Amino acid sequence: IKVELESPQKVPPIVNFETAGLHPAMLRNIQLAGYTTPTPIQMYSIPAITQGHDLIAVAQTGSGKTAAYLVPVISKLMGKAKQLCAPRPTAQDFREGCANPVTAEPLVVIVCPARELAVQIFNEARKFCYRSMLRPCVVYGGGPIRDQIAQLQKGCDILIGSPGRLVDLMERQGVLSLRRVKYIVIDEADEMLDADWEDKFNKIMSGEQDDGDIKYMMFSATFPAAARQLAREHLAEDHVRIRVGRIGSTHANILQDVVNVQRDMKKQALLDLLMASPPERTMVFVNSKHAADEVDDYLFNNDMPCTSMHGDRTQREREDAMRSFRSGETPIMVATAVSARGIDVRNVMHVINYDLPSMEHGGIQEYIHRIGRTGRIGHEGRATSFYNDRNEDIGPLLTMTLLETGQQIPDFLAGFVPESFVPGTDGLAKLHFDDDSDDEVDPSNDAAAGITGGGDGWGVPAETQQPVVTDAW
Repeated sequence: IKVELESPQKVPPIVNFETAGLHPAMLRNIQLAGYTTPTPIQMYSIPAITQGHDLIAVAQTGSGKTAAYLVPVISKLMGKAKQLCAPRPTAQDFREGCANPVTAEPLVVIVCPARELAVQIFNEARKFCYRSMLRPCVVYGGGPIRDQIAQLQKGCDILIGSPGRLVDLMERQGVLSLRRVKYIVIDEADEMLDADWEDKFNKIMSGEQDDGDIKYMMFSATFPAAARQLAREHLAEDHVRIRVGRIGSTHANILQDVVNVQRDMKKQALLDLLMASPPERTMVFVNSKHAADEVDDYLFNNDMPCTSMHGDRTQREREDAMRSFRSGETPIMVATAVSARGIDVRNVMHVINYDLPSMEHGGIQEYIHRIGRTGRIGHEGRATSFYNDRNEDIGPLLTMTLLETGQQIPDFLAGFVPESFVPGTDGLAKLHFDDDSDDEVDPSNDAAAGITGGGDGWGVPAETQQPVVTDAW
């Protein structure tokens, strides 16, 4: 796996956690969590954060990005918790019933797009905060806000939340203040850069910090133009940039199969595929809430152990569905794209794209995120996609993605293979992915930002770039 590191100074990668300069309590927590060897993104992110750099990290789905920022950030705070943390009631105060509510003043704010992803990051943070004074909390829309406020008023040092709920709580008197924040992490950054969220992001990123010395980190699997603009506005010019593989790519651990299935035959084809597959945890992705309910009903009526999840479900229903899927009680999950972002369920062996995403709604980036639910952290997985004449808009990029990872090209996609591509040669290097996810500059954004002379697409003008250090692993 090729890793590119661009930094104003040398950031030597770590080879194991023991030599990474982590707090002894963190090293023990890493062992208890079952981590043995750092992944490529962790090898470079941990020393970069430890050295105090702002960071952009772009890596394939399932590469261990969550631990890449939780481990160094929590480790750095462990030795300073008593000095940095805001005053809060003790456990004894709560037992005796004399605890007074306090305003939450977290040291770390982690912003993510989905409720399920927020809960997942929270559970990881709990592992790494074990045997420390640091207290993690999670807030998200759809959950009971009274309970979330009650948790915050017990004190909070690491806050994970969705943008809307964070801004809501910041606007409430005496609930949440960002004046002590030292780190702001944007997870799955490309998913949260819609115009609808711009005001919320500006409020969170600007905050009301006392000293203004905040470290910003952005993690994602793709890096479109809007993410580059956000980096220009908030990250320091000498930030570190890490790229694992081609931005917006998938990896060869996932066996990708594209099948030509007409619309009226999809349900039967799905049932036949599931019946022909061995018992395994499977995610079925559709493009609409109605389709999720429809496919779920069809499979249930054919005695398949399935559940479903989409945005119209209540938080309780979504949590019940995820719990049932994780436990294996219902090993088939039918879902919309809400579950394609960052969700890490152990041993998902098969992803089925019942509906391929259209180019207007996610395109090839959405496809990459979906199939990334399998083949995580070096494991192998399988992805099957149903293709028909309505999917011709995604056909060229889908074909190049298959070529890039050495997959077999079906006959009905052969017409999309670039004429210049010759198997067994350096044709892969000539593939051009026009998906707004690489490191090319968006001229319109540069002009709007007052940047001239070009740039590298990562938020730093070419003429102001520091000397670049590039390592390959």
